[in-house]
Amino acid sequence: MGPTLVFKILAECPVTKARVAKMTLPHTVVDTPVFMPVGTQGTMKGILVDQLYDLDCNLILANTYHLGMRPGAELLQKCGGLHNLMGWSKALLTDSGGFQMVSLVELSEVCEDGVKFRSPYDGKEIMLTPEKSIEIQNAIGADIMMQLDDVVSSTVIGPRVEEAMHRTYRWLDRCLAANKKPDKQNLFPIVQGGLNPELRKQCVEELLKREVNGYAIGGLSGGESKEDFWKMVHLSTDYLPKNKPRYLMGVGVATDLVVCSALGCDMFDCVFPTRTARFGCALVDSGQISLKNAQYAKDFRPIDENCHCSTCKTYTRAYLHRVATIEAVSSSLLTVHNIAYQMRLMKRIRTAIIEGVFPEYIHEFLKKMYPNKEVPKWAVDALESVNIDMKNYVMQPEKKRKLAPQ
Repeated sequence: MGPTLVFKILAECPVTKARVAKMTLPHTVVDTPVFMPVGTQGTMKGILVDQLYDLDCNLILANTYHLGMRPGAELLQKCGGLHNLMGWSKALLTDSGGFQMVSLVELSEVCEDGVKFRSPYDGKEIMLTPEKSIEIQNAIGADIMMQLDDVVSSTVIGPRVEEAMHRTYRWLDRCLAANKKPDKQNLFPIVQGGLNPELRKQCVEELLKREVNGYAIGGLSGGESKEDFWKMVHLSTDYLPKNKPRYLMGVGVATDLVVCSALGCDMFDCVFPTRTARFGCALVDSGQISLKNAQYAKDFRPIDENCHCSTCKTYTRAYLHRVATIEAVSSSLLTVHNIAYQMRLMKRIRTAIIEGVFPEYIHEFLKKMYPNKEVPKWAVDALESVNIDMKNYVMQPEKKRKLAPQ
């Protein structure tokens, strides 16, 4: 492969599978582990591009399905790609549109050619094929593109899961053949296989036969139990190559980011920090606080006294309580803070790995997040699987979920 992506590992945790790397992309250099905020339609809700630069955000995600619908590949091509359209000079990653098979399941129909969607905007039928997905992503100009994969809900079990996995290989080959800019845009395949360990292993083995610069772990974070979730992540990183980035799709809650970094993942994305801001919630080391609550009406402290974002430097909890979910400015102010929190969390993870104290950092993180030591059982089990001593924590059990046969 060409030098469209260079992944240089700088430090590895001697206890867990965590590592720190520099990932050089066409538009910038990204330090990993990294969290990518989601700008679905080529815009980050509630935050300006200049503010993202100020927060040291170098990589964001955009959505192929939605951008393909509006403004469409033709306009994106004419303006020289999404970087130009949105005024963003750093790196972009695009998903393939495959996730909409689950999120818009009532509007979609899957066949070997691709996915037939009914537009949620005007009701028109659109066929998204592997070739069409790559055509849109080439027009967007993303540094990293995702293959179109056959996605089923993570709570589905049975023959449909294996069918989707095999179709994902076939679609990957079509995506690779359709990429008109392999010297400028990286294409990542996606590990599927549902919650079946053998299928996950088989999928990785098949993907390794193709020449690519990185891999995504898909088909998770969709309602499955966290116990099933972490086991599939752990298995996937065990089999994926160490010298290439591993992108865990759809993960953004702080505990998940810390645990999955320990399990060997390098890249994460989620709408969580921006979406929760729109509901008046701010992320802090103990989880999140709802600024709509009356207890903050006369609280003249910043959200977080250790945060240096523009919101915490300027506004009090009392002010934010007055505007939360009422005034449009509250969404902007809390989005800035929440993305600042995510960036700071990932920097702490990287620093701890480089300094050789990542296990100690994990304990420090858990003490703040769970002061009563009631850490979720799945997190205890996951961390013990990578040699973190968790005997001093009280496990908080998880409610069982039913899996749907299909």
